[in-house]
Amino acid sequence: MEPIHFEEADSDDRTHIGEGMTKFARKRGHLETGDEENRHYLVHEDGCESCGAAIEAGDSFYLDPETGEVLCEECGDERMPE
Repeated sequence: MEPIHFEEADSDDRTHIGEGMTKFARKRGHLETGDEENRHYLVHEDGCESCGAAIEAGDSFYLDPETGEVLCEECGDERMPE
């Protein structure tokens, strides 16, 4: 399965995701839930799990559905099939 591309991070810490993404975010502990509106968030405050690059508000990034890794745009692009 290809990495899931997010066009833009909501903040430096997390990005709102739909319920269908929760199982992928949960794999490596990147799921945050429980606010007053029952929203789900993909937490990326630790940056890219491959190279350590920060993922900041407005940045494009990826979530690898097979491993649950959060990846910066460069590392995510490298995992995309050609």
